[in-house]
Amino acid sequence: MEEFKIGLYTLGDYSSNAENGEIISEQDRIEEIIGAAKLADQYGLDVFAVGESHQEHFISQAHALILAAIARETKNITLSSSATILSTSDPVRVYENFSTLDLLSNGRAEIVGGRASRVGLFHLLGYELADYEALFEEKFQLLLKLNNEEEITWSGNYRADLKNAVLYPKPVQKKLPIWRAVGGPAESAIKAGIQGVPMMLATLAGPVSHFNNTVMTYRNVFQDTHDNIDDMRIGITGLFHVAETDEIAFKRFYRYLDHGLRQANGHGFNPEAYRTALDIRNVLLVGSAETIIEKMVYQYQTYGNERHMLQLDIGGLPYADVKEQIRIVGEVIAPEVKRRIKQLKEENK
Repeated sequence: MEEFKIGLYTLGDYSSNAENGEIISEQDRIEEIIGAAKLADQYGLDVFAVGESHQEHFISQAHALILAAIARETKNITLSSSATILSTSDPVRVYENFSTLDLLSNGRAEIVGGRASRVGLFHLLGYELADYEALFEEKFQLLLKLNNEEEITWSGNYRADLKNAVLYPKPVQKKLPIWRAVGGPAESAIKAGIQGVPMMLATLAGPVSHFNNTVMTYRNVFQDTHDNIDDMRIGITGLFHVAETDEIAFKRFYRYLDHGLRQANGHGFNPEAYRTALDIRNVLLVGSAETIIEKMVYQYQTYGNERHMLQLDIGGLPYADVKEQIRIVGEVIAPEVKRRIKQLKEENK
């Protein structure tokens, strides 16, 4: 089992400030993302991930390019996607892009392959939404094959056949780490378990116990179908906001969260789902530093996850606040969470 890791992820939200309505330029927003990654690296966080959403109010459509820029500005932090939408991408190009990223970063690249939670990109990129599931399953399986085999012969339904194909360049790592993004339903977790790949589980709202059903399904299927359980890894993604007190964090974050979702999706965050945000049994990481530490440790005790990824730049949160959030994660939250989890592991030996 790998050491517990804590990281940040961004979906490249590009919205006006929830409190004053101001919006920065697209160029400045990309520079903010790069700056956030540099800070995360400086504070010793483990992972920084960039997602792609091909629609208004998002800026990271070319997420591999942004990760490449980050690679040249950082030294130690793992660079990941959150997620790479394989349904509308060519797995060959994805492999080439991230192999190149691995070279640029001296072996720090990985891929989280996802299906798309926002479906406008299917029409934009020339795919049929009716093929949503089939596209992803075929392309994810091909990506795994490209990563595991030197010479590939393959045929499918959604791209040209490959015959004795060899891809270049080769990554620094022997193989790129590839995770499967899971949105919550057990069906996708079952497939991750059968494929024997790590699972990155989105836990955006609701009780921890609800998501644990998906985690347990993944574990059971993986153990039933594979002998090497070292590859059975679970990552958790969640929304994050820390402040001096629980009350300040609770009130302030809702404004940004609701505003960001209204701009991106046309509807805000369900206030009833947010009402119990401070409860330790709620997946939302909102509150004081101590509250968030307790929540993260509680989730670890429930899921047994190896990684926790935090999204904190939503709803036009000012960059000064983003930087302060990263500082608190790096200096206060991450060290204490890791200390407590290490202690739990030692007690359970």
